[in-house]
Amino acid sequence: MIDRSVFNNIAALYHTFGCKLNFAETSTIARQLAELGVRRVSGAERPDIIVVNTCSVTELADKKCRQTIRSLHKRYPDAAIVATGCYAQLKSTEVAALPGVAVVAGIDRKMDLADFIGRYLAGHTPEVDACDAREIREFRPSCSRGDRTRFFLKVQDGCDYWCTYCTIPRARGRSRSGTIDSLVAQAAEAAASGGREIVITGVNIGDFGKGRDDTFFDLIRELDRVEGIARYRISSIEPNLLTDGIIDWVAGSSRAFMPHFHIPLQAGSDEVLALMRRHYDTALFRHKIERVREAMPHAFIGVDLITGARGESDALFEASRAFVDSLDISRLHVFPYSERPSTKALDIDGVVSQQEKHRRTNVMLRLSEAKWEGFARRFIGDIRPVLLEHPQGHEKPMAGFTDNYLRVEVDGATPELDNKIVNVKITGIDPAAETMQGMLCDAPC
Repeated sequence: MIDRSVFNNIAALYHTFGCKLNFAETSTIARQLAELGVRRVSGAERPDIIVVNTCSVTELADKKCRQTIRSLHKRYPDAAIVATGCYAQLKSTEVAALPGVAVVAGIDRKMDLADFIGRYLAGHTPEVDACDAREIREFRPSCSRGDRTRFFLKVQDGCDYWCTYCTIPRARGRSRSGTIDSLVAQAAEAAASGGREIVITGVNIGDFGKGRDDTFFDLIRELDRVEGIARYRISSIEPNLLTDGIIDWVAGSSRAFMPHFHIPLQAGSDEVLALMRRHYDTALFRHKIERVREAMPHAFIGVDLITGARGESDALFEASRAFVDSLDISRLHVFPYSERPSTKALDIDGVVSQQEKHRRTNVMLRLSEAKWEGFARRFIGDIRPVLLEHPQGHEKPMAGFTDNYLRVEVDGATPELDNKIVNVKITGIDPAAETMQGMLCDAPC
């Protein structure tokens, strides 16, 4: 039982690294602490506790977490730093040794941070608790409001794929998911709180329902019936788990699921995909892109890509570049390959130099810029629905995202339209900022 009195007059600062799932979980942690009386720091106030939700997807992510923790301790030497997340799970002893760290809580303890913090505030005794994530079986729910108009609904956690370059199964544990009834109830609560859009998050969301009789398709059809939620977005789904049935349903039968897909490719070469132990080849990936584009010509399609993986020769990289260039996609998320301890990729020959990884990353980023601009220009002159968000600065115009995930700055929009869907005529494009310009209108405009 938590002694609520220890939370009296406590101020907290939150810092999150990594994926949308981490941001959703941080938001849930902050809400739990707020219910105990902990307030977020404001202005020049100094925090009593600092919650750092870490990431370990790359070596650079580890480094950024260490640097940030050291920087936070230097800036707020009297604050107790509470570390959780993937880096804290994988390297709990290393994290605990960083200056200012009072608590290290593993992945399955993330939703119990209030207990850890309460114990620390009561006794000021440091604590480290991180078990082997592969033994975790419990799904811990999270549905939280983001910083702006949308909610993030965690439907699944963990991964059973064991791709050779990836540490996520060690950090997040085995694949597990919530029940459809519980997730629908959380979506309904989000709607009752004013939510208009929900982003469906997880580690491998297409694996939802594994070990049960229900599937991800079953889940999204039930979520689609929740009154008050106008938009759903699928954060990321493996190409082998994105069924043609899901694509066709989003295109023709869904009430609220947006024409927006994020599909990880990781390499555009069958040889490299095999070295990575991915669950598809380039032919299947091309089929999924073409199927989405045929069913929804206006759909936004984002793609993840890793450059410079072990075994990716110059010729295989060029094959990957040519394959990606041939796809009708909207944007790339490009990541240089990073060596991760205890991964099978370390047994693969053909190490790519840092300089060459940097070059390949820049090649793919330039290709991404061209893809985005080519996709966005298709919609100049069109009228599209935009969910408006309050401006990020006093001099900034209202902005929001179209149904097909184009960010638009909207002339004529006023603050009372925050969190409302309006018709906007697309009038221009700023490729450097990956932003469209538009004017508020009533269709036809």
